[in-house]
Amino acid sequence: MKPIQVTRSSMPSFEEYVEEIKDIWESGWLTNMGDKHKQLESQLAHYLNTSNVTLFTNGHLALESAIAAFNLTGEVITTPFTFASTTHAIVRNGLIPVFCDIHADDFTIDVSKLESLITEKTSAILPVHVYGNICNVREIERIAKKYHLKVIYDAAHAFGITVDGEGVANFGDASMFSFHATKVFHTIEGGAVTYRESNLRKTLNKIKNFGITGTESVEFVGGNAKMNEFQAAMGICNLRNTNREILKRKAVAERYYENLKDVKGIKLVQPQKGVISNYAYFPVVFEDYKLSRDKVHELLKEHHIHARKYFYPLTNNLGCYQNRFSPGTTSVANYIAERVLTLPHYPDLPIEEVDRICQIIIEGDPGERNHFFFSDRKGNELIL
Repeated sequence: MKPIQVTRSSMPSFEEYVEEIKDIWESGWLTNMGDKHKQLESQLAHYLNTSNVTLFTNGHLALESAIAAFNLTGEVITTPFTFASTTHAIVRNGLIPVFCDIHADDFTIDVSKLESLITEKTSAILPVHVYGNICNVREIERIAKKYHLKVIYDAAHAFGITVDGEGVANFGDASMFSFHATKVFHTIEGGAVTYRESNLRKTLNKIKNFGITGTESVEFVGGNAKMNEFQAAMGICNLRNTNREILKRKAVAERYYENLKDVKGIKLVQPQKGVISNYAYFPVVFEDYKLSRDKVHELLKEHHIHARKYFYPLTNNLGCYQNRFSPGTTSVANYIAERVLTLPHYPDLPIEEVDRICQIIIEGDPGERNHFFFSDRKGNELIL
């Protein structure tokens, strides 16, 4: 039986990609912000409905660069319920992460606890949009203005999402988007920073290109984080199909929801008001379920189905940060991290496989098919 992975990359047809990269052979321009790079930057600005986009070779360096561009000092308030990259980007900039707890319903940073963590050393807030769930951007903006703090969003999971009709790329002083192969939109590897002030473009370009400002001038201690032309070409192809792929993700998410919504002990995330989702992930929280999260994880693995404990462990519990930074009081994040599992979710995941995954979770044995019913998309009852 072919394994089912937690995710699978969307890709254009081979022929479409080959057609897109033909002119790279003609020009011989492989990197250093060539035509494909410029084209993708322009297309993303239009798609995300934002004015300023700068591309990077990956999302992590995009986030590190965004933090560096604001010359922050001291402490940055963030959430531990995220991928290690978020906290690493803060620390690698010589800053101190201060960990704020999360909301139990959508796993985003708990804005009611933000102000109690602000000190004279605080220079920024770095919230994370989680699984496509969007932070309370209005309240974060209010608090940031009150205390004169920068806001940089980790929007790795939030590509293309809108809040009350506004593109998520337009909130905060900057947002980082990951274009890793596992994301809703990808450039194989890649990332971008969107930002409010257009003058940040020069700074970001210096950071990602060795600080070079002319053929004979280097005025900044920068690194190398440029997206190459082949990555950009993949992005151009994938962007043509992104809306279609999101609709396919939606169908998979809706099937999961239909199958699991009434199962006692299983908690599903509810849609956020005013948010048009990208259906990036399908998280399930096992609360007082007959099986623990870890047992469900192992049960699925026995049937070659690879779910993910995402996010576990929390970043404030990672070994590299032991005895370096205070883990803070994050009891809700701890609780969710011990119980959450993201189920396989990608555009081409067959609906019958979604049903099988749900059956294994509910019944514990895919061979026990008696009296187990689902309905198809037309409402017809099916026995599996």
